Amino acid sequence: MANYAVNNQLGGTQQNLSSAYKTLVEIHAVTATLKRAMLFEFEIGIDGTPNGTDCSLNWDISRTTAAGTAGATPPPLPLDPADAASGIACGINHPTVEPTYTVASSLWALGANQRASYRWISRDDKSALWIPATNLAGLGLRVKSATYNSTAIAQLYYQDQ
Repeated sequence: MANYAVNNQLGGTQQNLSSAYKTLVEIHAVTATLKRAMLFEFEIGIDGTPNGTDCSLNWDISRTTAAGTAGATPPPLPLDPADAASGIACGINHPTVEPTYTVASSLWALGANQRASYRWISRDDKSALWIPATNLAGLGLRVKSATYNSTAIAQLYYQDQ
Protein backbone atom coordinates (compact mmCIF):
# COMPACT_ATOMS: atom_id res chain seq x y z
CA MET A 1 0.00 0.00 0.00
CA ALA A 2 1.49 3.26 -1.13
CA ASN A 3 1.09 6.78 0.26
CA TYR A 4 0.36 9.82 -1.90
CA ALA A 5 0.12 13.60 -1.62
CA VAL A 6 -1.92 16.13 -3.56
CA ASN A 7 -2.47 19.86 -3.09
CA ASN A 8 -4.28 22.65 -4.89
CA GLN A 9 -1.07 24.28 -6.10
CA LEU A 10 -0.32 21.44 -8.53
CA GLY A 11 -2.31 23.03 -11.35
CA GLY A 12 -5.25 25.13 -12.36
CA THR A 13 -6.00 28.53 -10.90
CA GLN A 14 -6.70 28.92 -7.20
CA GLN A 15 -10.19 30.32 -6.64
CA ASN A 16 -11.02 33.27 -4.40
CA LEU A 17 -13.26 32.29 -1.52
CA SER A 18 -16.82 33.51 -1.07
CA SER A 19 -19.80 32.79 1.16
CA ALA A 20 -20.43 29.56 -0.81
CA TYR A 21 -18.15 26.56 -0.40
CA LYS A 22 -15.23 26.23 -2.82
CA THR A 23 -13.61 22.82 -3.18
CA LEU A 24 -9.83 23.06 -3.00
CA VAL A 25 -9.02 19.34 -3.33
CA GLU A 26 -11.14 16.25 -3.87
CA ILE A 27 -10.09 12.63 -4.25
CA HIS A 28 -12.27 9.81 -5.53
CA ALA A 29 -12.32 6.19 -6.66
CA VAL A 30 -12.57 5.44 -10.39
CA THR A 31 -13.89 2.38 -12.19
CA ALA A 32 -10.65 1.69 -14.08
CA THR A 33 -8.65 0.99 -10.91
CA LEU A 34 -11.41 0.75 -8.25
CA LYS A 35 -9.52 1.01 -4.99
CA ARG A 36 -10.49 2.32 -1.62
CA ALA A 37 -8.41 4.99 0.07
CA MET A 38 -7.59 6.20 3.55
CA LEU A 39 -7.06 9.93 4.17
CA PHE A 40 -4.59 9.99 7.05
CA GLU A 41 -3.33 13.58 7.13
CA PHE A 42 -4.09 17.04 5.77
CA GLU A 43 -2.97 20.65 6.15
CA ILE A 44 -4.92 23.82 5.45
CA GLY A 45 -4.34 27.57 5.54
CA ILE A 46 -4.60 30.74 3.51
CA ASP A 47 -1.97 31.80 1.01
CA GLY A 48 -3.54 35.06 -0.13
CA THR A 49 -3.18 38.45 1.53
CA PRO A 50 -5.16 38.54 4.79
CA ASN A 51 -7.95 41.08 5.14
CA GLY A 52 -7.31 44.09 7.35
CA THR A 53 -9.97 42.90 9.79
CA ASP A 54 -10.25 39.43 11.25
CA CYS A 55 -12.16 36.95 9.11
CA SER A 56 -13.42 33.50 9.85
CA LEU A 57 -13.14 30.59 7.44
CA ASN A 58 -15.33 27.51 7.61
CA TRP A 59 -13.45 24.38 6.54
CA ASP A 60 -15.16 21.07 5.79
CA ILE A 61 -14.42 17.56 4.56
CA SER A 62 -17.48 15.75 3.28
CA ARG A 63 -18.29 12.71 1.20
CA THR A 64 -18.79 13.14 -2.55
CA THR A 65 -20.61 11.06 -5.16
CA ALA A 66 -19.52 12.87 -8.35
CA ALA A 67 -16.36 14.77 -9.21
CA GLY A 68 -17.58 18.16 -10.48
CA THR A 69 -15.49 20.30 -12.84
CA ALA A 70 -11.94 20.66 -11.58
CA GLY A 71 -9.55 23.39 -12.62
CA ALA A 72 -6.94 20.64 -12.94
CA THR A 73 -6.63 16.89 -12.39
CA PRO A 74 -2.96 16.35 -11.57
CA PRO A 75 -1.70 12.87 -10.76
CA PRO A 76 -1.24 12.44 -6.99
CA LEU A 77 2.44 12.30 -6.07
CA PRO A 78 3.76 9.09 -4.47
CA LEU A 79 5.65 9.84 -1.26
CA ASP A 80 8.04 7.03 -2.19
CA PRO A 81 9.08 7.58 -5.83
CA ALA A 82 9.45 3.81 -6.29
CA ASP A 83 5.67 3.34 -5.85
CA ALA A 84 3.31 3.00 -8.80
CA ALA A 85 0.81 5.66 -9.82
CA SER A 86 -2.20 6.04 -7.56
CA GLY A 87 -5.45 4.28 -8.36
CA ILE A 88 -7.34 7.26 -6.92
CA ALA A 89 -8.17 10.33 -9.04
CA CYS A 90 -8.12 13.90 -7.81
CA GLY A 91 -9.44 17.30 -8.81
CA ILE A 92 -8.27 20.69 -7.58
CA ASN A 93 -9.38 24.33 -7.73
CA HIS A 94 -12.97 23.83 -8.92
CA PRO A 95 -13.86 27.06 -10.81
CA THR A 96 -17.53 26.45 -11.60
CA VAL A 97 -19.17 23.08 -10.93
CA GLU A 98 -18.54 21.75 -7.43
CA PRO A 99 -18.40 18.01 -6.74
CA THR A 100 -21.72 16.48 -5.69
CA TYR A 101 -21.67 16.29 -1.90
CA THR A 102 -23.70 13.78 0.06
CA VAL A 103 -26.19 15.63 2.29
CA ALA A 104 -25.21 15.73 5.98
CA SER A 105 -21.94 13.87 5.37
CA SER A 106 -19.43 16.21 6.97
CA LEU A 107 -16.70 14.08 8.52
CA TRP A 108 -14.64 17.02 9.77
CA ALA A 109 -15.41 20.72 10.17
CA LEU A 110 -13.50 23.65 11.60
CA GLY A 111 -14.13 27.36 11.99
CA ALA A 112 -10.79 29.15 11.99
CA ASN A 113 -9.38 32.67 11.89
CA GLN A 114 -7.79 33.79 8.61
CA ARG A 115 -4.39 33.81 10.33
CA ALA A 116 -4.68 30.20 11.48
CA SER A 117 -3.28 27.20 9.66
CA TYR A 118 -4.18 23.70 10.73
CA ARG A 119 -2.76 20.20 10.47
CA TRP A 120 -4.74 17.03 11.16
CA ILE A 121 -3.15 13.60 11.53
CA SER A 122 -5.09 10.39 12.07
CA ARG A 123 -3.88 8.54 15.15
CA ASP A 124 -4.43 5.18 13.38
CA ASP A 125 -6.40 3.64 10.52
CA LYS A 126 -9.53 3.46 12.70
CA SER A 127 -9.71 7.26 12.97
CA ALA A 128 -8.73 7.88 9.33
CA LEU A 129 -11.29 9.07 6.79
CA TRP A 130 -12.09 6.29 4.30
CA ILE A 131 -13.25 6.29 0.69
CA PRO A 132 -15.03 3.10 -0.41
CA ALA A 133 -14.06 1.26 -3.60
CA THR A 134 -17.15 2.59 -5.38
CA ASN A 135 -16.93 4.55 -8.64
CA LEU A 136 -16.77 8.32 -7.99
CA ALA A 137 -17.14 7.93 -4.20
CA GLY A 138 -14.74 10.33 -2.57
CA LEU A 139 -13.92 13.11 -0.17
CA GLY A 140 -13.82 16.83 -0.84
CA LEU A 141 -11.97 19.42 1.21
CA ARG A 142 -13.75 22.74 0.87
CA VAL A 143 -13.85 26.15 2.51
CA LYS A 144 -16.05 29.24 2.63
CA SER A 145 -15.95 32.69 4.21
CA ALA A 146 -18.40 35.56 4.27
CA THR A 147 -15.60 38.12 4.53
CA TYR A 148 -12.25 36.65 3.39
CA ASN A 149 -12.09 36.80 -0.41
CA SER A 150 -8.61 35.64 -1.38
CA THR A 151 -7.11 32.15 -1.83
CA ALA A 152 -6.45 29.19 0.44
CA ILE A 153 -4.32 26.07 0.21
CA ALA A 154 -4.96 22.45 1.13
CA GLN A 155 -2.64 19.43 1.10
CA LEU A 156 -3.98 15.87 1.46
CA TYR A 157 -2.04 12.70 2.27
CA TYR A 158 -3.72 9.38 1.61
CA GLN A 159 -3.07 5.71 1.07
CA ASP A 160 -4.79 3.74 -1.66
CA GLN A 161 -5.54 0.07 -1.07
